[in-house]
Amino acid sequence: MPVHNADIAAAFEEIADLLEIQGASPFRVRAYRNASRTVGEFGRDIRSLLESGESFPKLPGIGADLAAKIHEFATTGKSELLASLRAQLPATVTTLLKVPGLGPKRVKMLHEALHVDTLAQLSAAARDGRIRQLPGFGEKTERSILDAAQTAMSRAQRFKLPLAAQYVEALVAYLKAIPDVGQVAVAGSFRRMRETVGDLDVVVTATDPGRVMAALGDYDEVAEILSSGPTRASVVLRNALQIDVRVVAQDSYGAALHYFTGSKAHNIALRRLAQARGLKVNEYGVFRGADRIAGATEASVYACLDLPFIPPELRENRGEIEAARAGRLPHLIERTDLRGDLHAHTVASDGRNSLAEMAQAAKAAGLEYLAITEHSQRLTVAKGLDAAALGAHIERMDRLNEQLKGLTLLKGIEVDILEDGSLDLPDDVLGQLDLVVGAVHGQFSLSSEKQTARILRAMNHPHFSILAHPSGRLLGEREAYEVDMPQIIREAKRRGCFLELDARPERLDLNDIYCQMAKAEGVLVSINSDAHSTLDFANLRYGIGQARRGWLEKADVLNTRSLKGIRPLLAATMG
Repeated sequence: MPVHNADIAAAFEEIADLLEIQGASPFRVRAYRNASRTVGEFGRDIRSLLESGESFPKLPGIGADLAAKIHEFATTGKSELLASLRAQLPATVTTLLKVPGLGPKRVKMLHEALHVDTLAQLSAAARDGRIRQLPGFGEKTERSILDAAQTAMSRAQRFKLPLAAQYVEALVAYLKAIPDVGQVAVAGSFRRMRETVGDLDVVVTATDPGRVMAALGDYDEVAEILSSGPTRASVVLRNALQIDVRVVAQDSYGAALHYFTGSKAHNIALRRLAQARGLKVNEYGVFRGADRIAGATEASVYACLDLPFIPPELRENRGEIEAARAGRLPHLIERTDLRGDLHAHTVASDGRNSLAEMAQAAKAAGLEYLAITEHSQRLTVAKGLDAAALGAHIERMDRLNEQLKGLTLLKGIEVDILEDGSLDLPDDVLGQLDLVVGAVHGQFSLSSEKQTARILRAMNHPHFSILAHPSGRLLGEREAYEVDMPQIIREAKRRGCFLELDARPERLDLNDIYCQMAKAEGVLVSINSDAHSTLDFANLRYGIGQARRGWLEKADVLNTRSLKGIRPLLAATMG
């Protein structure tokens, strides 16, 4: 049975959850969480690497014991430790940790006192008023837990892009190896770079569709076949990801790819344009009566409607068709346009690699500058730096910069924005830096008015360069806090500071709508990896995808500037 890096990462995350609920050492829990993230972000498939005879890879922060457990799972698909922990606690109990307001101690109490192990049981206990009777809960907490549990139960399962990519890319490689298969492309929301995907659409060209359908049914990772016909099938993989496969003729490939890429609203708008011209557009092509006049390529479909090719990321019926007709489509940013990264961490706070390792990885990623922005002192869980520690860190960066060739380290800090809008370090310390990245890391439940005022006060500080992950959301885990983002964007314009698009797949924050709004206001967006390891620079591709969905061009992004070009822009934000 195939084992992907994502499978290993999920197992280690579950181990960490179960250990935390049991009250294990925070250092042990953190080790498994770090291992989960490291494996999940590793660029090569560990199972395939071992099967090819290569030695186990050296992974940052992974010692001999963890390496042995990763090796065990990669080669067998099983973990003795995980099996032991599951025997002590139901596996479903870990889902409760994703409910806002429930930490490990509360989950353990709910399990032991009320035998609550699932979202359904949690919801029932809250409705019955049993949770408020437990120490430390109360009626208000119970009500908010009920709301959160019901929201989680109603939310359809969705997958972050990197997780979906591991599974669909393996399937694409499998399908391409089938004799007589021509092109294989992933369509749907994955191709449009939506933040998460619910299921995946794959378009295949082949001379023998039946062979493709048979091979799909034999694929090792298929857990269930929902439907299967001569040219299309829907299957569910072992990780619960649904994949719909369509086999089409080569002369319909472009039309099918366009149709299954969507969005639905975009496709409907195009069909109306076609109808006005006496044409019909569907997954088989563009037709005038019974004659197919286009469809082999997507460009041919658009050309029949007197439109240029519209990039998939824009296809949401949010003005892209009108822009195309008027010749105003943006020249969207590309990954190669990025010259630097303005948000990264090392072992000095909660990162997993040294300054030198991060610098070399950034250089290998094609960057010419990297801002090191450790957490500030208030964020103790991330080993935040006080003034003295930051001063020593600055000296280390200065010494390393004297040795580096081809990359420059910029001195920064990810400083906490406190509840009153003040910053977590004094002015005389912040003034020593090249840039200050401000971030909200707590008090997420403030009213929109208070949260907005808090951030505006921080942005008006004399040393403030970039507002990090502006909405504070974690996809699938934590909703964005309430804030007046249009006002924040307008203030960034007035103040002359910048907004971040955090490229971590669990954040992708700013969202696409606010990226477009920032562009309209003339506020530059900084696409940053928020890297905590050398592997994280790969996430910049997802930040680029989000930026493209937000209509951003090279000129709209701060860190497309050269080092010489960006220095005065950053200096202007530092008082």
